[in-house]
Amino acid sequence: MRRIYFATSNKNKFNEASRILEKYGYELVLFSFEKRELQSTDLGEIALQSALIAYTYVNAPVVVEDSGLFIKALNGFPGPFSSYVYKTIGVRGVLKLMEGVTDRSAYFEAAVAIVMPPFERVFKGSVYGRIADSPRGTGGFGFDPIFIPENEDRTFAEMSVEEKNRYSHRARAFEKLGIWLKSIELREKPMQKELI
Repeated sequence: MRRIYFATSNKNKFNEASRILEKYGYELVLFSFEKRELQSTDLGEIALQSALIAYTYVNAPVVVEDSGLFIKALNGFPGPFSSYVYKTIGVRGVLKLMEGVTDRSAYFEAAVAIVMPPFERVFKGSVYGRIADSPRGTGGFGFDPIFIPENEDRTFAEMSVEEKNRYSHRARAFEKLGIWLKSIELREKPMQKELI
């Protein structure tokens, strides 16, 4: 298996991503890393800048993931500031902002950036759904207890990692990364002569 560093301090993200990339023959290595949050409304830009910084530490292929919860009734808030909002007002604070709101539609977006010279790439994944009326479930992390993906009645926090990865924005972004990595491998292999 080829190795890629995953610069994160979030072991839950690491576990979810590891299960995706191992299908493509890649082993993720946890590199504990506190992102310096670039002030931007673009998750891809935030992830790529963090990956470039992480690369200076590991000097090896490295990925960084950044994600956000975008709530329609709150004009996309908290979006790229989701981590800060979770740390300050948390799930209960977001639910307080949603009191009396009937349109509870929202989506999660993830941006996975890889720095693997000469390549710098960003892969995005999204999942649409709605905000629950109250927190449910004990799994997952962050805003998982209040997010219900489309065609589901359960929150992400009520699902196993495998179930969540069927819907997850993060899983979709890492799937795109895995497919791209395999395409790079194919380009690296010398052409084989066919025996006739």
